Amino acid sequence: MSETTPGELDRADSDRADTIPVFDGHNDTLLKLEIAAARGTPRDFAAEGRDLHIDLPRARRNGFAGGFFAMYTPSRVDRLGEDYDRTDSMNFAPVAQDRALAFTMALFARMRRIAKALPDEVSICRGAPDIRKAMEAGKLAILPHIEGAECIDTDFNALEVLHAAGLRSLGLVWSRPNAFGDGVPMKLLREPDPGNGLTDAGKALVRACEELGIMVDLSHLTEAGFWDVAGQSTRPLVATHSNAHAVSPNTRNLTDNQLSAIAESGGVVGLNFCCAFLREDCRDDSDTPITTMLRHIDHLLSILGEEGVALGSDYDGCLTPAEIGGVEGLPRLTAAMRQAGYGEELIAKICHRNWVDLLARVGV
Repeated sequence: MSETTPGELDRADSDRADTIPVFDGHNDTLLKLEIAAARGTPRDFAAEGRDLHIDLPRARRNGFAGGFFAMYTPSRVDRLGEDYDRTDSMNFAPVAQDRALAFTMALFARMRRIAKALPDEVSICRGAPDIRKAMEAGKLAILPHIEGAECIDTDFNALEVLHAAGLRSLGLVWSRPNAFGDGVPMKLLREPDPGNGLTDAGKALVRACEELGIMVDLSHLTEAGFWDVAGQSTRPLVATHSNAHAVSPNTRNLTDNQLSAIAESGGVVGLNFCCAFLREDCRDDSDTPITTMLRHIDHLLSILGEEGVALGSDYDGCLTPAEIGGVEGLPRLTAAMRQAGYGEELIAKICHRNWVDLLARVGV
């Protein structure tokens, strides 16, 4: 994660003219808070600092109005206090369902405790009406999301209970296999490998989510799995935090054929801020200009149209461009959109309206 210096925070304050509210498609802030607690250095979400991409004071000051707050179970849950090494294959190993469910419950509880401690500042939302109400009241709108369905048993008992607790968005996989399908690796690959499709349990999970009103997220899924979902889903296709493979040939990004299918379904793709998914060379290098982000947005717009493109930052889960950093960089991104000739209506759609409108369309 790139750290933000006090000088950069001060500069962001001066960049906040005409701030557009942002409702974001993905962040891993709950996991970062859990990691801090595991290291014996608990972090107060209500206090400003430099160790998170998102905290409440900077969110309020820079127009971050809320988003999909992910609950993701690392492969090494018992080693949260250690530094993460993306080159270590053990960090991509499968996770047992009972261990994933226990960790997901801990993240759900952390989310609920934040909202309970800050009732005038934070609202846990179960759909578009709640999000609109929270944004109008000036509260941070949290939509519960699970990234990787390892915590779900194949009888879907946990799915029923988590839905009752507020789960409204589910990513079938992270970049590892589980009972429902396979995830893609995170690497440069100019000709994507379609990989394995969904298992029978994965197809049943898609149907169960549609019956309950849980949005299915295609980010991290193999191309074969993507087409399995597209072939049976009756809802708009969604990738909360993925980019264009034509601009950055990372396996985590979507091909033009996939983007076209999402467009035909009336779905949405959220721009991921991860440098490795933005750059043509797929390197994790924070020296990545905002113009690279605009290249992806332009490409996505050319296929998905103005109603199909949103933001899915992956804050607190990746290295972001130095010009962006955390939420303090959002005003700079919207300023770059204006400078590139994006109209105010389009910027508002990308920054928040498209996600909220999509959730309304899918009945969430």
